[in-house]
Amino acid sequence: MAKIFCVANQKGGVGKTTTTVNLAAGLAKVGQRVLMIDLDPQGNATMGSGVDKRKLELSVYDVLLESASVAEARAQSDKLKEGGCSYDILGANRELAGAEVELVEVERREKRLKQALAEVDGEYDFVLIDCPPSLSMLTLNGLCCAHGVIVPMQCEYFALEGLTDLVNTIKQVKANLNDDLQIIGLLRVMFDPRITLQQQVSDQLKAHFADKVFETVIPRNVRPCVQGRTGLCHLCAGDGGAYPKNVRSETWDCALTPPS
Repeated sequence: MAKIFCVANQKGGVGKTTTTVNLAAGLAKVGQRVLMIDLDPQGNATMGSGVDKRKLELSVYDVLLESASVAEARAQSDKLKEGGCSYDILGANRELAGAEVELVEVERREKRLKQALAEVDGEYDFVLIDCPPSLSMLTLNGLCCAHGVIVPMQCEYFALEGLTDLVNTIKQVKANLNDDLQIIGLLRVMFDPRITLQQQVSDQLKAHFADKVFETVIPRNVRPCVQGRTGLCHLCAGDGGAYPKNVRSETWDCALTPPS
């Protein structure tokens, strides 16, 4: 049975996509069977995995509308194969923006992705879902099929306000739609220890969420941005250092720990 994790935060620009593709590549590198799902119409996780979103014949849009299965729509990247960290990609493009409108009158619309993933459950060890920067029907589809949520966030006060909304949404989904859902961990990203405010917010997170805060802290790093321009937005195929490996290890530990 695959462990399904959403990478979610309704605030944009906090590193959801970079976290998702790095974690997918890191897990694949140690022999795990991984499916990465791009639920963002911008398609950055698709492009960042080495797949051209403009050339997709089938995408997650078709899966949500039940015009294609996951097995039919998934793709692979030659660049990832060359790097020794290949994973399957259920890509997205701007067509996905219309899915929410088309799903409005559909029954059980929030569980379309869950139903589709049930068909390939035995084929993967991990499914990672890159959610859009909003609490939308697309994000809800991700939350309804997930076992846990990884929340990348910057240590800023506005980010704390957004986190409150996300936590409340997760609680509502758990109570009404998905009893398995839990917060796997908060990942502090783009962290600069020289900034006092970021240290203060980090301390508040640890005081409030305790062991739900990942020990790994991702510093501000330009390398993923530069790699993204080449169509490969991950560090694991190169000399990315210990940060992706540490996040992978913490995620692995959470996957092996029964829900509390």
